[in-house]
Amino acid sequence: MSRPLDGLLVVSLEQAIAAPYCTRLLADQGARVIKVERPDGGDFARAYDTRARGLASHFVWTNRSKESLALDLKEEGAVSILRRIIARADILVQNLAPGAAGRLGLGHAELRRHHPRLITCSISGYGSGGPYEHSKAYDLLIQAEAGFLSVTGSEDHMAKAGISIADIAAGVTAYHSILAALLNRMKTGTGDHIEVSMLEAMAEWMGYPMYYAMDGATPPQRSGPNHATIYPYGPYATADGTVFLGLQNDREWLSFSKLVLQREELGSDPRFAGNSGRAGHRDILEPVIAGVLGSLPTSEAIRRLEQAGIATARVNDMAALWNHPQLAARQRWQDFGSPAGPLPGLRPVTGEAWEPRFDPVPAVGEHTAGILAEFGIAADNAKDNSP
Repeated sequence: MSRPLDGLLVVSLEQAIAAPYCTRLLADQGARVIKVERPDGGDFARAYDTRARGLASHFVWTNRSKESLALDLKEEGAVSILRRIIARADILVQNLAPGAAGRLGLGHAELRRHHPRLITCSISGYGSGGPYEHSKAYDLLIQAEAGFLSVTGSEDHMAKAGISIADIAAGVTAYHSILAALLNRMKTGTGDHIEVSMLEAMAEWMGYPMYYAMDGATPPQRSGPNHATIYPYGPYATADGTVFLGLQNDREWLSFSKLVLQREELGSDPRFAGNSGRAGHRDILEPVIAGVLGSLPTSEAIRRLEQAGIATARVNDMAALWNHPQLAARQRWQDFGSPAGPLPGLRPVTGEAWEPRFDPVPAVGEHTAGILAEFGIAADNAKDNSP
């Protein structure tokens, strides 16, 4: 069975989340990914925690289906070894500190001069040039710089995302940009250089609040788990728990008023026409909605909401997500290997004609000897770089 990226070789000088997530997505599609790691511990994300049966949760998530090559790029000869491998690569991804790749002699311009079909991708916090070029960048700091924290949290307190959203944004942006470069290479015969900034990736994802606040207008206000501008849209306490709901239009408001609130007259009240009408009279509607839902068991609240055709959701924790009946029914879980033994993973989205790669998470330097032999590099030339 052929996968979309079968036969492509990706070399990645990667650490933490953004670049590893990008290359794992490429590996899902069939690409061979050689992950270059330091011999003394490898990618520092390996040591973030031990929650995935002794392995780091971030690392397990972003490093499936890769080969680990341990090289100390500070040692004489290691860069030459890497350049020899890159000479046969289709894609080079790196998220080293700004300027580090160039100082190693692995700058994109030099590499592409020798290998014009090579696609290079650099991921950094702020991109090259500009006053922030050399600033350190971590996920939470980019959440702050990109304005995400200004619209996330409660009225009194900002809140970070519970996941590495800036890293993910950069990784996904790099991934789809690399796919575009591959398609373009098919037409032109030449590769390209892609530069992904975490700030710019997050700024793209912040498009709605930016346009909402265009020309100095008031930005969306922090509203906790409720939607900042659509109403009613958010969590409501029930007699024995919580339910989320979301209304999008007047048709749904009519149905909600009749079947959920059992106050049909609210649906035809002109004060509550349109989202702006409902949001503008939140002080009147909120006690009614909260009062009705608060008197109902969660099961009855959901029954009424589903009868009315209103979007609803339960508030799941991680245990509930692992055991979500929809994921189970669609057979979305599959085991993959790791140094800790088999681990369950969410199967990547695929077409009907192919299956994703679902190979193990590597140990540090697990594939070093095999890779060096494959590329005709004598073991004694790399002895200082073995794990």
